[in-house]
Amino acid sequence: LVTAGVYLLIRFNMLLIDMFFFKLLLLLSGLTMFMAGVSANYEFDLKKIIALSTLSQLGLMMSILSMGLSELAFFHLLTHAMFKALLFMCAGVIIHMMNDNQDIRYMGGISLYIPMTSLCMNISNLALCGIPFLAGFYSKDLILEMVSMSNLNMLIFFLYYFSTGLTMFYTIRLLMYLMINDYNLFSIYNLYDEDYVMLKSMFLLLFMSLVTGSFLMWMIFNYPYMIYLPFNMKMMVIYVSLMGLFMGYLISNMKIYSLNKFLMTYN
Repeated sequence: LVTAGVYLLIRFNMLLIDMFFFKLLLLLSGLTMFMAGVSANYEFDLKKIIALSTLSQLGLMMSILSMGLSELAFFHLLTHAMFKALLFMCAGVIIHMMNDNQDIRYMGGISLYIPMTSLCMNISNLALCGIPFLAGFYSKDLILEMVSMSNLNMLIFFLYYFSTGLTMFYTIRLLMYLMINDYNLFSIYNLYDEDYVMLKSMFLLLFMSLVTGSFLMWMIFNYPYMIYLPFNMKMMVIYVSLMGLFMGYLISNMKIYSLNKFLMTYN
């Protein structure tokens, strides 16, 4: 239901191509991508962070669609569906384990208690970031290289790459809050082992979010894209991802909000 509008525009893209409306849509969806990435960095609600990252990816699909590359938008829609479904399932298990509490400041050390769910969560998050050779990398990298090949202005280019960096930023922030942070004595943890019913479908989605990028690339592109870029521009995706990783790590280490609230009460 979320991507229904994107799918509709993909189906009707032959009618819409070369319209002035598409230039406006490119700007608006680039700004959507940027805004959703920025606001995901300031949220403490687990579902809201994932929903904003979905919004950011939708902005990416719409903007690549408004450049006239509908096959590429469809490809990203499919790969994004795999790991984002897995991400939402993991978030559901975690929230259920937390006795329906969604605040990530109350979570910590989850990987000690539900290791399999944390594994699925981390791999789907990394696929979302576009770590090389996971599902998200194939579509995202191809999209960003087609943007680099096109003759668009600097603003659109900046929006694309900065939004990619922001994706890495809030993912690392989520990972630091959920996995790396200490178990913060939250008195209403409902710590069971694992939800084995959920894990069956989660492992299937985990496998899909590993292989589906290369598989779909082999399936749906009947004509190969020839991309010829200088080395630094080719590596630009890796650069902004590493930058976002570094920044997310630094911000999470500042310990502004992640101090142990329950130990503070003993003062």
